Amino acid sequence: MIAPRRFLPSISSLLALEAFDRLGTAVAAAEELSLTHSAISRQLKVLEEQLGVSMFVRDGKGLALTKAGARYAASVRQVLHGLAKASLEIKAGGNRDIINLAVLPTFGAVWLTPRLKGFCDRNPDIYINQRARLSPFDFDLESFDAALHYGARDWPGVRYLELARERMVPVCAASAAPAALPEPASLLNARLLHLDSRPGGWEEWFAAKGVPATRLRGMVFDQFASLAAATAAGLGVALMPEYLAEAEIAAGRLAPLDDRPVPAGGAYYLVWQANSQPSAALEKLVAWLDAPVA
Repeated sequence: MIAPRRFLPSISSLLALEAFDRLGTAVAAAEELSLTHSAISRQLKVLEEQLGVSMFVRDGKGLALTKAGARYAASVRQVLHGLAKASLEIKAGGNRDIINLAVLPTFGAVWLTPRLKGFCDRNPDIYINQRARLSPFDFDLESFDAALHYGARDWPGVRYLELARERMVPVCAASAAPAALPEPASLLNARLLHLDSRPGGWEEWFAAKGVPATRLRGMVFDQFASLAAATAAGLGVALMPEYLAEAEIAAGRLAPLDDRPVPAGGAYYLVWQANSQPSAALEKLVAWLDAPVA
């Protein structure tokens, strides 16, 4: 048994509390949950009595949460979100095998997802659910089977499958493309756009081209998608991974400013827990991604 019954309030009471906390009044909570005001009030009263803690105080003509009530409501919201997510996953997946994959949004969308079609065609009994994560996490505390990781092999307690090495290329808006590729040094005079997860990226690129460069200033972005959009809008010149630059160039939004991509220091990996046996479904995915491209 997870816990004694007295510690497990009804879903109806928890929904009433969450809606009351978020919306501010019992009337608004009742309207959202398609209940009467009195029904919401009863649910809140039952919850308070069951827990044996004062969770509400009279505030003028209405109710307000106590500090204890507000803390409990925040915890309840997390639990309800988790329950809703689990319910959606089982409803969508049925009895199929599920791989919950944490993805780097841009690399996942541009590089990984197109490659998954062949895997899914061959394994129709496996579903791959994807949710974004930008940095390493503790697999013991998250419901993921595997994750995409960029950089060095610095994620503790995981196994690695290298997927791709990163090579960088400068790009500008297609509408601003020069007639001929410029000399690398000329880009020092351009408005350079930066990505915060690649500090020193431009300095490394200029160094690889034999151009001294320090104190390079410009706008900073936190995702490649927003960086690409800003570049396509003509806000400046960006340094992008070759896989993303190729997709944007093929779509006619960006144009390359150099024809010799520069290797970056990091690589993209698929990682999964080293201290537990991966599921049969994950083993199939690892084998698929590790196979040579036909």
